Amino acid sequence: MAARRTTAPWSIYLIRTTDGALYTGITNDVPRRLQQHEQGRGAKALRGRGPLQLAFTRKVGSRSTALKLEARIKRLAKAQKEQLVQGGLPRGWLSQARQ
Repeated sequence: MAARRTTAPWSIYLIRTTDGALYTGITNDVPRRLQQHEQGRGAKALRGRGPLQLAFTRKVGSRSTALKLEARIKRLAKAQKEQLVQGGLPRGWLSQARQ
């Protein structure tokens, strides 16, 4: 069976675990990916750490842009990730990632 291709825009997301940790990921279908994580079929880092809560999501366009933003967010300290959850992406991040 051929791989499923989609033209849906890619998104970055942050999921909060019951212990308050924030997991960062990318997908082109946030509800489906959250469901996969909740069913234990997503990242191993989230298994057994539920219930999970979607803390932040943002459509960013291409997979390339999403990957660049994901890497940048994963390098942030927890306090900076919390600021992102509260206020969204800092000005200029999206345009920089698209370059």
